[in-house]
Amino acid sequence: MTSEVRLRPVRDDDLPAFFAHEQDPQATWMAAFGPADPSDRAAFDAHWARIRADERVVNRAVVVDGELVGRVAAFPVGERTEVSYWIDPARWGRGHATAALRALLRELPPGPVHARAAKDNAASLAVLRKCGFVVVGEDSGYAASRGTEVEEYVLELPAGAAEQGDH
Repeated sequence: MTSEVRLRPVRDDDLPAFFAHEQDPQATWMAAFGPADPSDRAAFDAHWARIRADERVVNRAVVVDGELVGRVAAFPVGERTEVSYWIDPARWGRGHATAALRALLRELPPGPVHARAAKDNAASLAVLRKCGFVVVGEDSGYAASRGTEVEEYVLELPAGAAEQGDH
């Protein structure tokens, strides 16, 4: 069972923990579409400077019992809003990603929300389905962190589904 999950704006002092979370090889493999070199701190810092400067991006730190455990975000991709999340691998399996994504969805304006997940990322697909997302398509793309093409599902949370309660 999950402890209380709280979201707050990302702070500068969160970034070292986020960087550390990305150093886990299993997490990087599962995420698939991360950086080619997760150990490149300069690239990480440049990425975070860019997304934190973009007012259209909603970045939140995920805090459980006062401890930073990950992040969740909503961002524009063309005309769509997509979501993503990353939880410290040491905290997997406790419901933090599901609770954080549900909390973020409550912050977003009405309208459909989209997500993508590698087809072999069963844990992320489970989180998305628990939050009401449904598969609406398939795609593939080059995943730099895996060094190969990866097949993925495209998922959608229909407009209004986030307000319907527990999924």
